[in-house]
Amino acid sequence: MNNPLLIRREAEVLILSNNNVAARNALSPEFYAAVTTALVQAAEDSSIGAIILTGEGGHFCAGGDLRQLAKRRELPVQERREKLEGLHHLIRAVRDCPKPVIAAVEGAAAGAGLSLALACDMLVAAKNSVFSVAYVKVGLTPDGGATAFLSEFVSRQVLTELCLTGERISGERMAQLGVVNRLAEPGQAIVHALALAQQVAQGPELAMSRIKHLCREAPRNTLEQQLELEAQYMVQSQESAESREGIAAFLEKRSPQFRQPASVPLTE
Repeated sequence: MNNPLLIRREAEVLILSNNNVAARNALSPEFYAAVTTALVQAAEDSSIGAIILTGEGGHFCAGGDLRQLAKRRELPVQERREKLEGLHHLIRAVRDCPKPVIAAVEGAAAGAGLSLALACDMLVAAKNSVFSVAYVKVGLTPDGGATAFLSEFVSRQVLTELCLTGERISGERMAQLGVVNRLAEPGQAIVHALALAQQVAQGPELAMSRIKHLCREAPRNTLEQQLELEAQYMVQSQESAESREGIAAFLEKRSPQFRQPASVPLTE
């Protein structure tokens, strides 16, 4: 079996690429484990400033492997649940990673592939990419947080339509809904994602981790809860080495140096 995940470095940016090309990058337990491990390791590596999730062969991810899913009907309920948790652990790992995670989507992002793309902090998509909450087409229900993520962008009525019809949504339409940060010409999503990743990768690591958490919590918190969280982080940030450097750089009219130079790019 081929390595399910290709890993490479571009300066401060770590690129994780789904490598199940023969199945349009359908998901597997091996992929879940490999990405989760890579995210945990990246969180501990101060030379990494941002992470990109993408797919080989012109597709982001076609979702779950239906051949494997068909076999699960014979398993006890608890074992089926345990297998599903591999996906949900991955979604949580993306959410909890302190580094910005950017999806670069070409081709299809369907089913759990859509969930994985939406779990990322930012999303770059080719204009001709296609997104779908496809579960209903095969008699299944959404997982991977698809309904939670989509509900942040669309009304309950639109969410229900998308889930009940499984209709295909273009990258351009997803951008209109506010889901996509940047649209790219076909084949150029990774280029635009890398430019965005390199931009944010130069930022202050601790402050960006706190900002990511603030943005994640904002849709669920009340105003009072969000004000409290913002106050905690602002007070903590004011005594950090990052703010000392950032404020000094501003006053001295120079660019701040938040990070050490990146290590030599790696390829796996």
